[in-house]
Amino acid sequence: MQLSFLIHNAYGIGGTIRTTYNLANTLAEQHDVEVVSVFRHREEPVFAVDPRVRLRHLVDIRKDSAGYEGDDPRFKKPAAVFPRQEGRYAQYSALTDRRIAEHLATVDADVVVGTRPGLNVHLVRQTRRGPLRVGQEHLTLDTHSAGLRRRLRGVYPRLDALTTTTEADARAYREKMRLPGVRVAAMPNPVPAPAVAPADGTGKWVVAAGRLAPVKRYDLLIRAFDKVRAERPDWRLRIYGGGKQKDKLRRLIDQLGLYNHVFLMGTAHPLEPEWTKGSVAAVTSTFESFGMTIVEAMRCGLPVVSTDCPHGPGEIIDNGVDGRLVEVGNVDAIAAGLLELINDDALRRQMAARALTHSARFDPARIAERYEDLFGSLTARGGSAGLLHRARGTLMGGAFAVRDALTPEKRRTV
Repeated sequence: MQLSFLIHNAYGIGGTIRTTYNLANTLAEQHDVEVVSVFRHREEPVFAVDPRVRLRHLVDIRKDSAGYEGDDPRFKKPAAVFPRQEGRYAQYSALTDRRIAEHLATVDADVVVGTRPGLNVHLVRQTRRGPLRVGQEHLTLDTHSAGLRRRLRGVYPRLDALTTTTEADARAYREKMRLPGVRVAAMPNPVPAPAVAPADGTGKWVVAAGRLAPVKRYDLLIRAFDKVRAERPDWRLRIYGGGKQKDKLRRLIDQLGLYNHVFLMGTAHPLEPEWTKGSVAAVTSTFESFGMTIVEAMRCGLPVVSTDCPHGPGEIIDNGVDGRLVEVGNVDAIAAGLLELINDDALRRQMAARALTHSARFDPARIAERYEDLFGSLTARGGSAGLLHRARGTLMGGAFAVRDALTPEKRRTV
C-alpha cells in the first residue's frame, strides 16, 4: 500500500511531527511511505527518519539555500484555501496554495493523510480522484474556534475517515459534527520503547517536560513542590522545555526560595535519558489533547502524577494502578499525589513496573496495526465513505486543484 502524509513542517520539533515520524517509520516496514512537508526551514529533520521513508518538501524557506522561495511574490500574498481561522494561517500563502494543489492533484498514493485542520481542507478540496482521504486531528474539537468549526463542518463530511487521539474527542466529533458515512476513529499517538534502560527508581527526582506555556501550569507544579520540599527536602524537581513563561517561572522559584530544589533545564533531545534519571513524572496541565509526555515517561518506567484534565490523561493512566490522577488546578492535590509516591518506595516501584508494562499498548507497531486495519476496512468499502458528498467532491476535486490556486480575480472567471 502506498501512503502519503502531508505535514506542516517535518523539519521542526513538536508532538505532531514526532508522532508522524513514529507512525511513518513503522508503516514503512510493510508499505511504501512518504512524508511531504509543506515547509522546510532547516537542512535536516530533528527526529530520526527511517531510510525507507521518502521525505520531501513543497516550499523552501531556508535563507541560505539555493532554492530559497521566501522572496517569491506569491509567498507574500495570503492563502485562499488554507482556512483563515486556523492557527497557522499567517504562515500560508498563495505559493503554498499552488504547491499543495499541484502535489495533491498528482499524488501517487492509495491513502493520503492530512495532519492538521488546514491541511485537511486542502486534502478534501484538491486531492485527485482515487486516494482515500484521511484527516488527523491532533488537537480537539472543543479547542477549535467557532469559525474554524463552521468551516470544517462544510469540509469534513467529504473525508473517508477522521482520526482523533482520544476516544473522548472521537465522541465529540460524532455528536457535534454531521459526518454521514465518515469513519471517526480514535488513534492514540504512537510512542516507541526508549533506547535506554528504564529508570531504577532510586533517583530522588521528579521530572516534568513540555512547553513552558500557561496551559501546562508549571506555576502550580512549582507551588506544589514547595509543599513537597517542606516534607521531603531530599527530593528535587527538574522541568524540561522552553517557552515564554521561563522568566515568570524563574521569578516564582526565587520567590519561594526553591532555587536549590527546582531547576528549569531547557530543552533536551532525546528526552528519554532525562526521564530515566527520575523516579516520578508530573503533569499539571489544565488541558491535554493526548498526553505524549505521560506515555513517554511511563515507557521509561516512571509512574506519572497528572491532573485529570481533558482529554488524554484519564485514557492513559489507570488511577492508583500505574499512576495517579489528581484534581485540575489544585496545588494541595498535586502535592499530595507526589508525596504519596515519594514517601512509599514499594508503591512507587509497583506503579513504575505497571506503567512500563501498560504503556506498551502505545508502541508504534500496535498503533500502525490499527491504522492498517482502518485503511483496509475503508478499501474494502471501496473508499466510499462520505457517500453523500463523494460524488460531488470527485467531480469538483480536479477543478478545485486548479481553481483554488488562482488569484481571486481569475477565480471569479472559472
